[in-house]
Amino acid sequence: MSKPEFIYVTYIETTAEKLWHALTDGEFTARYWFGARLRSDWKVGSSFEMVRSDGTVSDAGKVVECDPPRRLAYTFINLSDKYKNEFPALATFVLEPYGKLVKLTLTQEGFVEGGKFYAGISKGWPAILSSLKSLLETGEPLQIPFEALKMEEA
Repeated sequence: MSKPEFIYVTYIETTAEKLWHALTDGEFTARYWFGARLRSDWKVGSSFEMVRSDGTVSDAGKVVECDPPRRLAYTFINLSDKYKNEFPALATFVLEPYGKLVKLTLTQEGFVEGGKFYAGISKGWPAILSSLKSLLETGEPLQIPFEALKMEEA
């Protein structure tokens, strides 16, 4: 049986350059990612971290691909004990201009079969990327309660 893969596609009325900036600038990510700032120099092989508003690092990984403003890929895993037996999954962002729009395709793969990380990102990515789309198109992120995204304990 193949390992689960998560794919999300959306079209955003923006430029590839603005979308790239939104995906890689820590100050900007905090506006649509529940206060979390992404931290990296975005060079292949460099570390990647998600830093919460209280300064703690919640997720970490490595930059695998960086081709502005077309492709970005990094591994990451949540550092909480909940995911301690899982491996970092690979998130790949592909940006394709379509006139006044950019098609954003996110693929995340490499999950542990039956693991909790897949279930977590399946709730998180749609909310995060919807908020990103709203922010770029209207200037305001969505006000999605973070608690609504928490997974129920099995």
